[in-house]
Amino acid sequence: MPAATLYIVATPIGNLEDMTYRAVRILGEIDLIAAEDTRHSLKLLSHFGISKSMTSYFDHNQQFKGERILNTLRQGKSVALISDAGTPCVSDPGYQLVRDAVAEGIAVVPIPGACAAVAALSASGLPSDSFTFAGFPPSRQGKRRTFLVEMAALPGTLLLYEAPHRLEETLRDIREVLGERQVVVARELTKIFEELLRGTVTDVLESVSQGKVRGEVVVLIAPGEKTVPESVSLEDTLRQLMQDGTLSVKDAAKKAAEITGVSRSEAYSAALKLKEGAIL
Repeated sequence: MPAATLYIVATPIGNLEDMTYRAVRILGEIDLIAAEDTRHSLKLLSHFGISKSMTSYFDHNQQFKGERILNTLRQGKSVALISDAGTPCVSDPGYQLVRDAVAEGIAVVPIPGACAAVAALSASGLPSDSFTFAGFPPSRQGKRRTFLVEMAALPGTLLLYEAPHRLEETLRDIREVLGERQVVVARELTKIFEELLRGTVTDVLESVSQGKVRGEVVVLIAPGEKTVPESVSLEDTLRQLMQDGTLSVKDAAKKAAEITGVSRSEAYSAALKLKEGAIL
């Protein structure tokens, strides 16, 4: 095994049979494992008979631990980065560590495997030749709707992660901002209670509301119309962007122009009128 190598190792998202032979071998050979939650990962490692030094690496300690991990690599040792489930650096901490390792000339090697977003897309039945993975939408409704407005004009299928307790709210916002598109909600992928709900937003909302949603959730949204629909007209777009007050008039106008295709000057003029209360 090459020394001073950072391995990005994907782990199962539920079914332990999805662990690759290569991942098991690499984790058994490296000098240190950096895990999002060492207690959680210890169960995985024990299942495969792997006993290695471990350290935690997560959002709130990544700056401090990142430097310690880099020091290990500088000593010519090998490190594997794993998350609780799936592929590290995909809506999980890790890209800063990769960036810093690359900057120092340290080899970074991906060990591919399970990824909830890609697994859901492959079984969704939605277009997969072009897609955007946007991670978790904001938890607050105003910011979430602004986020969806910005996504409205993107081509291809849109993939989101969402917490189970916010799923209904997010689906309602999707319907309000993006319209009655086809969606797929995938939950508990590779596990016993795996489920993919398909249909219009309203159809899926009805299914979701009938029982408590548990487990990890991937939301997939079919592409919108090629032309800008009425639901994302200039005025409606500006209202969504400006309603929570987080964007200035100038920034809201710039984003609205990008989404609707109008000129920035036209968007800025409309934004000023909206702010002054001229557009009701």
